[in-house]
Amino acid sequence: MLQKSTEFGLFHESRRGARLAADLVANGHLEDLALAEKVLDAVLACQEVDPRDPHCGNFYWMAEDHHVEDLNAVEFNLEALIPMMIRYGDRLATSYQERVRAAIQLGLQEIARLDVLVAYTNITVLDILNSSLGGELLGDSALAQRGYNKLVAWMAYTQQNGHPLEYNSPTYGAVTIRALKRLIDLVRDEATRHRAEAMTARLALSIALHIHTPTGRWAGPHGRAYQPSVVCETPPEIAMVREWVANGTVPAWVGVLLEQRPAHFQVTETAERDRQLALTTYHTPTYVLGTATSSFNPQANVCMAHFTRPDAERPGVLYTRYITNDKWFGDAYHATDRTKTRNLPDEGDFFSVQQQNRALCIYGSQNFRHGSSAKAVLIWTVRAAIDGIWVGGQQVATLPCQVPPGQTIVVASGDAYIAVRPLQITALGKNIPIQLVERNGDLVLEMYNYQGPEKRFWELNWPGAFYQGKPIISYYLEIAERSDFADGAAFRDVVNGGTFVEHLDAPYTYPAAGERRYVVSYQRDDQEIGIDIDLMQWQLKRRWTAEGDLGWPTLATDFVAALAYVP
Repeated sequence: MLQKSTEFGLFHESRRGARLAADLVANGHLEDLALAEKVLDAVLACQEVDPRDPHCGNFYWMAEDHHVEDLNAVEFNLEALIPMMIRYGDRLATSYQERVRAAIQLGLQEIARLDVLVAYTNITVLDILNSSLGGELLGDSALAQRGYNKLVAWMAYTQQNGHPLEYNSPTYGAVTIRALKRLIDLVRDEATRHRAEAMTARLALSIALHIHTPTGRWAGPHGRAYQPSVVCETPPEIAMVREWVANGTVPAWVGVLLEQRPAHFQVTETAERDRQLALTTYHTPTYVLGTATSSFNPQANVCMAHFTRPDAERPGVLYTRYITNDKWFGDAYHATDRTKTRNLPDEGDFFSVQQQNRALCIYGSQNFRHGSSAKAVLIWTVRAAIDGIWVGGQQVATLPCQVPPGQTIVVASGDAYIAVRPLQITALGKNIPIQLVERNGDLVLEMYNYQGPEKRFWELNWPGAFYQGKPIISYYLEIAERSDFADGAAFRDVVNGGTFVEHLDAPYTYPAAGERRYVVSYQRDDQEIGIDIDLMQWQLKRRWTAEGDLGWPTLATDFVAALAYVP
């Protein structure tokens, strides 16, 4: 099996073994088939076959494991093994055909028992793929029908809102598209094929509207994303989408949509109304800004920007996190990767409102009850590519730099100015600094709810006798093209020329008695954005612009040509 080395040792992923076996069988040379049998021996040895195990039929994520923990392993293994058997199974010796079919049968029984919630998008689509194709391969009409029905249920759930709940994910969107393509190519049921084609087109429309063509990146906000794609260590996603167009994975009009678009446009989609979860992304020739209305997953990028850096290898990236106890890269273990080096989960809850290049954002601590620090951070990748920093109109030469309350920070990098104005911050101690620092080669703005000795926070326990609502950190964010301003101080003056209005209800300790509202708005040039939340129950009450309250559109964009397609 293919070897993977991390700081925790050497590992062998069962799913990578399954993919390798499928590739070898597809090649079909005698030496490839001989090696495929050895690989299949190793992969099938990772399947749990003890009927006493509640996850009999699933797979160990790594060959080094001794139990089933990641319940998705069965989906990722069968995703490779079932198409292999449909296309090239007769190339294997009869004994291996029987063993693989038996493993598929056992795995499909586990998938049916798990019956993953349709909100878990990429795993739901893998369930649909494996159940539909696996049932057809084995001649089990009940298993196949379960897959067909799951597709209908996923479509109905998605159509209630507009976009899959696992929204706009460069990591898992590709998994979903790949699975739908395999389903389209191999499924015998005609209705299922047509439904899969419709959902592929719907997802492809959203993906195309979130590819920022000047940087080539899959713009935020992201429902889930791994760090290499967040900081642009992976190839530009526009190349992947163009390849999908070229090989027929997505409709040809997606390529047209990538190339024929206005210089500036905004797109908004709803992932789930009940969770008050929508995403807004605004494109320009030099930058793209995206925010989510509320939190979804610790792997999410709820507030994110990409911007062109003409002389740099990669575009610039701004993303955010809420972090407790000063964690950083190397502190959070990711069981799937078996590594700590590339994980920085978001530990906060989040609300926002965005109109084009302006956003009001509010972070709240999620589970902070004990520790030494809690803060919201904004991270600009590659400190060396930052061209200038202004605090209160004065340019900053060295870091760290303390930011006085009420001051606007402006960061210049590449073709963009990014202004940040810290607003309401709940003090959980006497020392709550706002500061600019360099960490791991990046520029970081830190806004603290607490920094001090390790302690327990009685006032954050709910149910609890001292709870007065969730502590918050709010800020205003605006992006502009550098060519529009003489320097960062000039951009800061324009931002400060607008009007901020904030109101926070007085604290109290009886949540059943009502709400504790925080309302903030910003107005300039006849344009206004505002947001209203309840700190006691952590609910989004209202978002608005100068045009009025914002709703929950399935898909809304000022790019009119995009609406010509209706799936």
